[in-house]
Amino acid sequence: MDTTFLKKLEFEKIINNLSSFCETNVGKNCALSLLPSFSFEEVNYRLNETDQAFFVYRNLDDEPHFFTFYIDMYIKKIESSNYLSCKELLNIAHLLENARLLKNIFFNNVNFDASMLDILDKLFSDLYSNLNIEKEIFSKIIDENTLDDKASSNLYSIRNEKKAIEVKIKDTLSNFIHSSSKYLQEQVITIRNNRYVVPVKEEYKNFVKGFVHDVSSTGSTLFIEPLSIFEINNELSSLEIKEKKEIEKILKNLSSLFLPIINEIKQTSINIGKLDFIFAKVKFALSIHATKPILTKEKNFTLIKARHPLIDSKKIIPIDINIGKSFRTLVITGPNTGGKTVTLKTCGLLLSMAYSGLFIPADEKTTICVFDFIFIDIGDEQSIDASLSTFSAHMTNIVSILKQATENSFILIDELRFWY
Repeated sequence: MDTTFLKKLEFEKIINNLSSFCETNVGKNCALSLLPSFSFEEVNYRLNETDQAFFVYRNLDDEPHFFTFYIDMYIKKIESSNYLSCKELLNIAHLLENARLLKNIFFNNVNFDASMLDILDKLFSDLYSNLNIEKEIFSKIIDENTLDDKASSNLYSIRNEKKAIEVKIKDTLSNFIHSSSKYLQEQVITIRNNRYVVPVKEEYKNFVKGFVHDVSSTGSTLFIEPLSIFEINNELSSLEIKEKKEIEKILKNLSSLFLPIINEIKQTSINIGKLDFIFAKVKFALSIHATKPILTKEKNFTLIKARHPLIDSKKIIPIDINIGKSFRTLVITGPNTGGKTVTLKTCGLLLSMAYSGLFIPADEKTTICVFDFIFIDIGDEQSIDASLSTFSAHMTNIVSILKQATENSFILIDELRFWY
């Protein structure tokens, strides 16, 4: 579909505004890729979709929130037997949680009968939730970097051993610091290369038996692991290896929970994004005081108190305009800066919005039909590349429109005086 007319109508500003009401990347992409349809059935479906969401939104006690993400990378990991990180597991758990909460909001609301909202009913019904998996993930993962100590009995045991050894190391080093403070740059315990060390003055390096793990940038301090804690540090390193292996085992087990339900997770992620987009249409409609237009199969439309959505509502003058009943051609005349071009653009933009399933800023009695296309010749279209004059550019555009337009097309032409 040739979308040149949308640029002239500044439709991209509309969908950019719409996308700002989306909470998810999936929803934003739906908004930013939105294009008008010229099928009556499709336009009717889209407007009803928005209308159902509008009804639900106005009857909810709490505003719904949407959480989803691009799941393809996670799915590939699971299918190739790789395990997910804590962060990735939490993301999927939050996705399932969001699906569960959204289903509860929709199906358990006493303010409306969900079965009467066929379009939304299908999307909400297809959301997959699993409270058992949610609990399993949230009980074992503290945050995106940390597993709970009790994620497994083995991990609990290993971490308790680690804590006991760390206490032993610190006690031993505290005694060392107390007895050898004159050799130290500072009386502190630090870590280098995952080993506990103390900062020794360079001139006393031969007085402290142990292994040098690092040197300060000035060379005045050596970070030495005293021999007295060497074996204890080895024990700690061994436990850290065991801990790492146990963490991998737990993450693999948690990741495997999603293997049987991969398709359900994919569809749920998509549906949450779609719902985010649909409810963004509602929020956008409320922000511009828009209403659902009445759709007719007759080739006429009547805009009542229509307003251009990109002009400050305090400054814009609403317009009433109709065409198609008594006449098929309308000529608007008047002085410069009298609003002729804005009127043309308002008609084209509001129809494009409605064809995209968006409510329009006009009186609720506004009636529109679905044309087979919208053609526009508005503004200066001088083509530098083709070395065409402004007049020639308009002529080329008009000829193109005449070749493509049918009796069911909607054509907007500005500045007809060019053709005298």
